[in-house]
Amino acid sequence: MRVVIQRVRNASVSISGVVTASIGSGLLVLVGICEEDGGEDIDWLVKKITALRVFDDAEGVMNLSVRDVDGDVLVVSQFTLMASTRKGNRPAYIRAARPETAIPLYERFCAALETALGKPVPTGTFGADMQVTLLNDGPVTICIDTKNKE
Repeated sequence: MRVVIQRVRNASVSISGVVTASIGSGLLVLVGICEEDGGEDIDWLVKKITALRVFDDAEGVMNLSVRDVDGDVLVVSQFTLMASTRKGNRPAYIRAARPETAIPLYERFCAALETALGKPVPTGTFGADMQVTLLNDGPVTICIDTKNKE
């Protein structure tokens, strides 16, 4: 799994001009899933995201996690994170999981985040044409790939 995590002041997802999910201060997590991903990737990533210290403490040092600040998390599926640009100028998406694999993993990932945070995690709609609006705070943007844990 690949994720792009952005610390945000607020973020929302719209479909056909209608806001379908939104959060205040917290993390926007864009997630890409490949065919090889499984439960181990989900567990590792949820622990990493919920413990990632990217929020300022009283001294202005990034020393607090989204749990510590009781922040929100918005998750949006994004198969384009699995793009390969090694050859030519048109990205190839052959590493992206097909929907029959990706949807259950995406749902498990979101459910695991809800359990870890102890509150609902709003999401985009898998496979929909979504417009994501965000106010990046910092800016803080972190990329994580579960295949590169070292």
